[in-house]
Amino acid sequence: MNYRHSYHAGNFADVAKHLAEVAILAHLAKKDAPFAVIDSHAGRGLYDLGSEQARKTGEAEAGIERVRALSGSPLLERYLRLAATDGGQSYPGSPLIAARMLRPQDRLTAIEKHPEEAVLLKQALAPWRKARVEEGDGYARLLAQLPPPERRGLILVDPPFEAPDEFETAARTVRAAMRKFATGIYLIWYPIKSTAAGNAFAGEVLASGTKKMLRIEIAIDAPEGKLGRAGLLVLNPPYGFDAEMEAALAIAAPPLGARTKLDWLAGEA
Repeated sequence: MNYRHSYHAGNFADVAKHLAEVAILAHLAKKDAPFAVIDSHAGRGLYDLGSEQARKTGEAEAGIERVRALSGSPLLERYLRLAATDGGQSYPGSPLIAARMLRPQDRLTAIEKHPEEAVLLKQALAPWRKARVEEGDGYARLLAQLPPPERRGLILVDPPFEAPDEFETAARTVRAAMRKFATGIYLIWYPIKSTAAGNAFAGEVLASGTKKMLRIEIAIDAPEGKLGRAGLLVLNPPYGFDAEMEAALAIAAPPLGARTKLDWLAGEA
């Protein structure tokens, strides 16, 4: 599976993923104590929605463009403000959204393997002194960063799922990360090609021993061979996170033509 994000930035799955990211970071910011954000597969940070890649798929038009004017949920409204880049001509990736939510005491480590993407990422994050880019393997560099000195934070695992063994590698890395930083909040994105495959991946992550794990799924009708279903696994979600997400998705899903599902795989709210 090839999931180059320049083709898919701002699609239905991004809307759900970035809503979750904003909700988690807003929760962490409720306390004065500093937090860390570690993004294992950060990408380029900013995506041109007028690019040939974006126009070829039209996924942003069927995603972020359908929800920009919505209101009625504080979480959704905050996400849309953060996503309003260059008058809607660009869309921010997860590291740029995180950077925009950092306070002076917080920091971001964004890891990107591909040299060309890492250069663009450094440019996108240049205005933020506490945002640092590391060029290297996301899985190895993530584990080297744990536990963060702050002992609070969000670990975002959002690989491209290009390698045949990516699901196994991602699950194995999360299990290792939990052994080093069991109290962190983890947000893990994955494409769902089948219910069985999605359940198997969730089961492998659940084997980390986490006491609380929420699964969020979002699906649209998509042509054969196109991404039509994606999931988020949230380990140690903050109190009230599920209700916030349900309220935001209840407003955002209908314009996206999406179906959503939230269920607890371990623990409860």
